[in-house]
Amino acid sequence: MNLERMPNEEKLGLCRKYYLAGFVFLPFLWLVNVVWFFKEAFVKPVYTEQIQIKTYVKRSGLGLLFWVTVLTTWITIFQHYRAEWGAVGDYLSFTIPLGIP
Repeated sequence: MNLERMPNEEKLGLCRKYYLAGFVFLPFLWLVNVVWFFKEAFVKPVYTEQIQIKTYVKRSGLGLLFWVTVLTTWITIFQHYRAEWGAVGDYLSFTIPLGIP
C-alpha cells in the first residue's frame, strides 16, 4: 500500500482502524501501524490530521511494548517453571518434551 497516494483523511482513518484493531489481542497490527505511519507522524511537514496520527502511532508503540513485555515475561516464566508445575504445566503445553526436565 502506498500512503503517498492516499488523502490525509483516509490515512487517519486507516491509522485509527489499525490502532483499534490492536486491542482485539492483535498487537501485530500495532507494529504495522508504527512502521507504516512513523514517517507520516514524525517526519512529514505538519498537516491537520498529523496530530491525531501521531497520537495513534505513539499509543500503538506503547501497546506493542506492553504486549512484548507481557509475552516475554510469560514465555520466560513458563519455560523456566513448566517442569516444576507438573500436570498443570503439561496441560498448558501444546507439546510435551521428552526426556529429563
